Amino acid sequence: MNRAGSIEAAFKGQLGSFTLDAEFTAPASGVTGLFGPSASGKTTLLRCIAGLQRFAEGYCAVDGELWQDKSSFRPTHRRAVGYVFQEASLFPHLSVTGNLLYGTRGRSPKPPADSIGFQDVVTLLGLSTLVDRSPKHLSGGERQRVAVGRALLSQPKLLLMDEPLSALDAQTKSEILPFLQRLRDSLSLPIIYVSHDMREIERLAEYLILMEAGRVRAAGRLNQLQSDPAAPLAREQIATVTFDSVVSGYDAGYGLATLTVEGGQFIAPMANVTIGNRQRVTIAAADVSLARELPLRTTVLNNLPCRIVSVTRIATSEMIVVLGLGTDGLGGRLLARITRWSWDQNKFAEGMAIYCQIKSVTLLAS
Repeated sequence: MNRAGSIEAAFKGQLGSFTLDAEFTAPASGVTGLFGPSASGKTTLLRCIAGLQRFAEGYCAVDGELWQDKSSFRPTHRRAVGYVFQEASLFPHLSVTGNLLYGTRGRSPKPPADSIGFQDVVTLLGLSTLVDRSPKHLSGGERQRVAVGRALLSQPKLLLMDEPLSALDAQTKSEILPFLQRLRDSLSLPIIYVSHDMREIERLAEYLILMEAGRVRAAGRLNQLQSDPAAPLAREQIATVTFDSVVSGYDAGYGLATLTVEGGQFIAPMANVTIGNRQRVTIAAADVSLARELPLRTTVLNNLPCRIVSVTRIATSEMIVVLGLGTDGLGGRLLARITRWSWDQNKFAEGMAIYCQIKSVTLLAS
């Protein structure tokens, strides 16, 4: 353990009737989503990483730097961690600038060369018109952006975000998510992002930790866990798989973009296209159907060659089929939710080369 390039954590203890026994390793880069139902232990695990909760059995190392083990414990104020809570909790007597600069208190007057500065934060989070305002004159989304900026100016080695959008309405969430995506894409700062909303995780995360009843149920890359029939996500009615694609073509006459992924290409309606840009998309299992032969004269835009990787029966009448894109099936993984009747009538089998019809490709805002 204690490896550079990774976040390693293991905590075990009791809080009243709740038992936490959670262990994971995640990349010390990008966004790691921490997902699970209420009372699954997400916030408790985050507090342990921050040093706010201490159990007798605990281990935490971030990018090769040991924060605690059996014989040592680094208190919160000595952990290079930024923490964003569900509520912004800004100081009402300070302006936005004062709240942001509060994050620099106790820090070295000569920060490292790669540190993020005040103006960087203001620009990154779109706060330039708000710096002189009082918190009472800010919207919920604006307050939360200031809270994120305050955490960033503490020069953290790890940013912890505990359901930062849960107190916001749907419209405000949609307004603040692009700022969080910009944060992810602009800074080489690992983020652990807690949410019970998979839509937020799909927008932001590359890696995922699934929690249930105080334990880590599974951990891995987002699309791997989404397409794993042994993991709980694949069995949900709203099961989806996320792809990071590259815009490789555009038909301006029809407003259709070609999105290249491992093993294939998707076609989707799209505006404001820039060739070469990355575009994250999701495909729902319920929107994928299977065909033994290439469908002709169909309104479905995406009819891709693939292979059946595995099949799992999830109910008396339903099955989850894992598909590998490409004629060899070695491309990205996709899910299809079909009836057992359809499986039997078409005589499908594992390893078979078939075609998948994708009725809808959902673009996630970049």
